[in-house]
Amino acid sequence: MEIEDLQTFVAVADAGGVSPAARRLGLSKSIVSRRLLRLESGLGVQLLARTTRGAALTEAGATFRDHAARVSAEIELAREAILQNGDLRGRLRIAMPLTFGPTHFAPMLAELARRHPQLHIHTVYSDRFVDLIAEGFDCAIRVGYLQDSSLVARRVGPIYGKLVASPDYIKTHGSPEKPEEIAAHPALMQGMETWQFMDGDKIVTIQPQGRFKADSATALVAAAAAGLGIAWLPDCMIHEHVAAGALVPIMMRYPPPPAGAYVVRPPGQHPERKIRVLTELLIEMLEHDPRFAEIGQSNPNGEGVVPVSSACGDTA
Repeated sequence: MEIEDLQTFVAVADAGGVSPAARRLGLSKSIVSRRLLRLESGLGVQLLARTTRGAALTEAGATFRDHAARVSAEIELAREAILQNGDLRGRLRIAMPLTFGPTHFAPMLAELARRHPQLHIHTVYSDRFVDLIAEGFDCAIRVGYLQDSSLVARRVGPIYGKLVASPDYIKTHGSPEKPEEIAAHPALMQGMETWQFMDGDKIVTIQPQGRFKADSATALVAAAAAGLGIAWLPDCMIHEHVAAGALVPIMMRYPPPPAGAYVVRPPGQHPERKIRVLTELLIEMLEHDPRFAEIGQSNPNGEGVVPVSSACGDTA
């Protein structure tokens, strides 16, 4: 019985079919089907009932799936134990925000690939919500404020941002000076998120309203620069616009509570070594990346330091 056959079976069982499992594994459908047939032949039982819609677990398959997953996990731990100081191997499937993921995080993944030439890195860039477990991801990069979930998260760096508007918008409509004044202004948002601000030691929560929404901070930057309203955006997306005068920081006396960039993985007692190595690399590189540092216009009391909201691409 081959470990690859067990891993392939678990992937098919979790994905609900050969085709989606093949995409996750980066293999052809013929290879996946061949591994499944070999496993079923060796066991002498049918594990999957093939249908026009995919593949469903038989009673034997449902029982065997959990055992196969545990054995696969134990084999991976054993490999880590004897390769702790060696190159990473196998496949690492990552969900990454489309907003500034390809420009800001992709170089860090390229460095991981350079350091570990035997590691296969498969990255999916999207600003939609990604279900790590159902869609077969090893981990995800999430940016913003994390929601409560069963997933395990490790913070790898801070994310700063600002509440901004265009000079033309401010000239025509003014700008809010206090959180409660935001209700009088159209907000540019990702969805139905709330905005939080610090008023001394208190946190003030605001439910902004607006007609322009997008799941990409890039689109919100363009809308803010066009004078459509006020937006809460990451410094790494707006610092050039602020420097050029196309966007102006507003409401500087009420910074929001800190946000960050996180590596998020499915629950488990022992994270795989490849996820631990990725996490440490991101911490190392984000610490020295000026695009993720505090940028301008903050005073010694911290005014003007505004961590990004979920509008910067809270994926995974």
